[in-house]
Amino acid sequence: MLLYLVYIVFILTVAMAAGGIILSVRLQKTYNRGIFSPLLFFQVFIYAFGFYGIWGQVLIRAFMPDYLSAEVLERFYDVALLLGLPFVVFAWLMLLQFSSEIYGNRRNNWFVAGFLFINIIVIIIVGYLTGKVPDVKPLYIIKHFFIILNFVYTSIAALQIFYSGKGNIEINTKDRRIIAAGIFLTTLLQSSILIMFSSHALPGILFIIIFFTGNTFLPVYLTYGAAIVTVKPGQGQVISLEEFCQRYEVSPRESDIVREICNGLSNKEISEKLFISLQTVKDHTHRIYIKTNVKSRAQLMNMVRDVAGK
Repeated sequence: MLLYLVYIVFILTVAMAAGGIILSVRLQKTYNRGIFSPLLFFQVFIYAFGFYGIWGQVLIRAFMPDYLSAEVLERFYDVALLLGLPFVVFAWLMLLQFSSEIYGNRRNNWFVAGFLFINIIVIIIVGYLTGKVPDVKPLYIIKHFFIILNFVYTSIAALQIFYSGKGNIEINTKDRRIIAAGIFLTTLLQSSILIMFSSHALPGILFIIIFFTGNTFLPVYLTYGAAIVTVKPGQGQVISLEEFCQRYEVSPRESDIVREICNGLSNKEISEKLFISLQTVKDHTHRIYIKTNVKSRAQLMNMVRDVAGK
């Protein structure tokens, strides 16, 4: 029964990883490529760690015991997990880069070099300790390395998104708070399970589910839940409604629809005011949603209010 559960969870995690990467690519193509590239790389590196560093351990424990002694197996397990840590370090870096784009404080090359240097040194120290501290299990050291640094870096990213400044991506306050809360909650759940982690399989499966689900949350919400506007360098935060419509290639008639939606009119009231059919209003509204990448009137109104100051 447990084996079937593992198979099901593995298939689900593959689907979530593929979906997260596909959505990140879509965001990259829809908006500024430079802004969303860190998000795409974050997805790639975090899932690489998920499959190599986490699922790899499951496969080792499931299929290698018949071929290796318990001592060699345990050592092989620890080394494989240690070699997976660089993936998560690069993932943390990309998450910080992406949150900095939102915050408006883009990291320079010195920060990137310093971040990688410090964390690689820490990994080397962790690797040294796993072989030199006989009274402490290597898994304990690696686990707490992940818990501490994952909490620190994801919390920094969440705070940057929550307190967004004049960055290259405009996301309204409600969406920013939801994204920041989602990142922090995922980290908190992951850390809680790892702290209480035992050798039993079910906590491990629960951690895997939360790990993949939580890391898929960001591209999913940015694609389907958030109203996003990318800002060119030097561009002001507030523009006119006409400029807003020009930016998103909204036609003059569609701009009339946008204006009336922001004035709080229903589709029927808009059709009567503009002397067009109700179906025409719905067709225009649908095209406006596609052009501005929103899913509802509320999202459109929030976007126009935040960007055009209407």
